[in-house]
Amino acid sequence: MSDNKRAAESDSVQQDSKKPKLEDTPKIGSKGIVETDVGITHYLSQDLAGFTGTLKQRYTDFLVNEIDLEDNVVHFTDEGFPDKKQRRRERKESERESGETQGENSTPKEEVKPEEKVEEKPQEFQLDPAKRIQLLEIFGEAELTQIEAILKSDSTFESSKVFDDKKSRGQIHQLFREAFQGKFETKTTPKNTFQFSLSNAKTRSFNKPKQQIDTRDENGVENYGLGPLKEFLHFKLFKENKDTMEAANLLAKFLRLPPKQIRYAGTKDRRGVTVQKVCIPKMRVERVNALNRTLRGLKLGSFSYEDKGLNLGDLHGNEFLITLRDVQGLDSTQSIEDIAAKSFTSLKEKGFINYYGMQRFGTFSVSTHTIGKEILLGNWKNVVDLILSDQEFALPESRASRKIWSETRDAVKAQDNMPRKCVAESTILRFLSNEKKGEDGDYREHSYFHAIMKIPRNLRIMYGHAYQSYIWNTIASLRNEKHGLKVLPGDLVLVESEEGSSNENEDQDDVDDFEEDVKSGKFKRARHVTEEEAQSGKFSIYDIVLPTPGFDINYPNIPDIKEAYKTIMSKDGLDPEDMTRKVKEFSFAGSYRNIIGKVKGLEYHVRHYEEPTQQLIYTDLELLHLKAKEENKDIEQIIPEKGGSKTAIILKFQLDVSAYATMALREVMKADTSRRSEMCDVKV
Repeated sequence: MSDNKRAAESDSVQQDSKKPKLEDTPKIGSKGIVETDVGITHYLSQDLAGFTGTLKQRYTDFLVNEIDLEDNVVHFTDEGFPDKKQRRRERKESERESGETQGENSTPKEEVKPEEKVEEKPQEFQLDPAKRIQLLEIFGEAELTQIEAILKSDSTFESSKVFDDKKSRGQIHQLFREAFQGKFETKTTPKNTFQFSLSNAKTRSFNKPKQQIDTRDENGVENYGLGPLKEFLHFKLFKENKDTMEAANLLAKFLRLPPKQIRYAGTKDRRGVTVQKVCIPKMRVERVNALNRTLRGLKLGSFSYEDKGLNLGDLHGNEFLITLRDVQGLDSTQSIEDIAAKSFTSLKEKGFINYYGMQRFGTFSVSTHTIGKEILLGNWKNVVDLILSDQEFALPESRASRKIWSETRDAVKAQDNMPRKCVAESTILRFLSNEKKGEDGDYREHSYFHAIMKIPRNLRIMYGHAYQSYIWNTIASLRNEKHGLKVLPGDLVLVESEEGSSNENEDQDDVDDFEEDVKSGKFKRARHVTEEEAQSGKFSIYDIVLPTPGFDINYPNIPDIKEAYKTIMSKDGLDPEDMTRKVKEFSFAGSYRNIIGKVKGLEYHVRHYEEPTQQLIYTDLELLHLKAKEENKDIEQIIPEKGGSKTAIILKFQLDVSAYATMALREVMKADTSRRSEMCDVKV
């Protein structure tokens, strides 16, 4: 029996006595989860009027730019390098323009003589017989003939043979460089075939600064002036309507790499336009740059070779530029300008309750934290039934499969009807399709367990973290209700340590992507505030943290708060002092989170407009294109007032890592972020 199987069955036996019935979980109704379902109940500025507004009417209404470890806002400033076709087209246009100018200002005597051109014609080149034999062994007579023809036609040719071995490709690059004395430009395509074209010094240096001339590496591969090849290729990623993991998977697919090799500092949400840093180990720039011709909704630029890679948490936060449309005040006696002024002043000075936002809990009728609770209890069958349950807010294409499962428990038929984009669901059904049922017509508990363990790690861990987040939100609301912003003896403050920890040296692929922005080389410890420190004012509420439940954290030494952890979790059959599980990855150490979040660099602009989809801000890519066309380079990202009957508020601010922009917006709008008609969930 495997360790996982033994652990699963053992956990199941231990928890069976306190196993809740599936019908005890939240009912699947006509609405999705709302804020109160996940502990989000309070505001810091409860007395101020709010306003309604529509967020993300357009994807370009929500812009996110990463802030790196040097506190630089990461902007998209170039689209990489022109590929060969673009360079050839630009070269011909330049030569044509140059020829026209020469014809107007020069005499025929100044033209290059025909015999001089004949002397430089490449077809006179003779291939060394020994080198020819080597090339014939690799490519064969037919392809080598077509390659040699490039010397006469100045065309391009791609080999049919695929070379998957990197070392072999390097040797072939070197062989061509020696055999044809540098007259060819050789390139490895994304398919690992070879592409050949004629090379000459003028085309290499055309339209490039002097420092970028002669930019080939030791294998004769174009290096675009980035210097010697180093361990990591860094670049900026501009994406629209794709989350970071989806973008990374696309890059990995086209580059034929494992997704774990696409490294980034933090994830950005799907519903918006975002810019962040990405890196790939041992990768040439030309291969990655070429993806700009293929990818949709993604752009790559600002390439550089670096000695060090990116790890999760290698950022200081994110900058947001958010457009709220169709804004209307909740207090008819005040103008929207007055409401906005008071609300944003409060947000700037006080901050907001640093809740885990609604995206943490999903958009279905069953919250991810409910599934997480069942995972922590070891109720594997319940977990599967919750994930596969038929519910109103599930993907419409998946409803048929969910119904089949609930009525027949036929995994094969349900799998045939489940869209592959439903990753957790299709993974579970695929595994169960190959499992035998017991005499009772149902699968055994260990089959359900192993089906869950086939779900990609970042997804299956997400459920347990969602439960931790639910507890944190509930405790944060309780503390705010009972004690406000006062610092109490027994509160927790962070103490950073440089010493190692159990997860300090985890590789990125072993780290939960749902916790992407909070991982770092340092781990966090917390200690209790003393009576003297509380009285002296040494700490403010902005220093105070609350823990998510785990086996390696301290709980506040405040009687009613400490007791609340026990009371709330005991109702779910769990104990905050016993968070260790026999399935290791469901044993959560816990973490600390500041009770109050603060925004930085807050500014807002009121704009009036007429058309519902009228553009009010430019993305980085739009700015890049506009500045390339316009002589005036001082184009503002926020479009000036143009008038209209509708009102919009444009917000610009920065948040630290792992904060939720919707929770900051919620503080000023006084609107439930689960109300899909008005706001959409945003994970920072």
